[in-house]
Amino acid sequence: MIKLHPSAPDYKELDRTLIEGVRHYTTDDGPLPSVTTVLSATKNPFDAAALERWREQVGPTEAANVSKIASDRGNLMHNILEHWAKGIDFNPGNNLIHTQAKKMANVIRENIEEPITEIWGSEVPLYYPGLYAGTADLVIKWNGNLAIGDFKQTNKPKKEEWIQDYYLQLAAYAMAHNEMYGTDIREGHIFMCSVDRQYQQFSLTEDKFDYWTHKWAERLEQYYHLRDLKK
Repeated sequence: MIKLHPSAPDYKELDRTLIEGVRHYTTDDGPLPSVTTVLSATKNPFDAAALERWREQVGPTEAANVSKIASDRGNLMHNILEHWAKGIDFNPGNNLIHTQAKKMANVIRENIEEPITEIWGSEVPLYYPGLYAGTADLVIKWNGNLAIGDFKQTNKPKKEEWIQDYYLQLAAYAMAHNEMYGTDIREGHIFMCSVDRQYQQFSLTEDKFDYWTHKWAERLEQYYHLRDLKK
């Protein structure tokens, strides 16, 4: 049975702001770039080229339409799961995107309810002083271990080599939570569902944690180097 942890930290809200068109969070250390901002700015150029080729193949109108539908569906799925995590009933509606999002959220929920014994927080604002900030979908006890959880939707199932940045997200949120709240999180899980309701889970386990925190540190260094070059 899932329960809100009675002694979980008193998580504080962080205001979001745009600086030069990209997301930052307002913290006690001033504005800090979001995790997604860092990852986007340091994305593998081959990934960006592949995305651009797809846009050229389908045309700008279709590409924009596909991206908007995926974004709307993903945001709604997150919203449904956020309400579930907080124990709040939520009925988004009955159009096609609403129906898809509800079914996808149900698939994820059915696969994660049993291993989750405690929920410490949902949509948890976090930051690592002086470096970055972000919002973790979940802070949970997963089979007894404190972990970060993150929800993802996809148009089609993913191969592990395509989702490396998701491991970096989990590592970044774990490091920030550990720094802010004195925890020792070394685990995270991606909970993913495709439009045709295939469930996938990608897990950042303790034996991989140091590797991905090192890779995240490299991306941070790259981000700040690129930012300094623009000044």
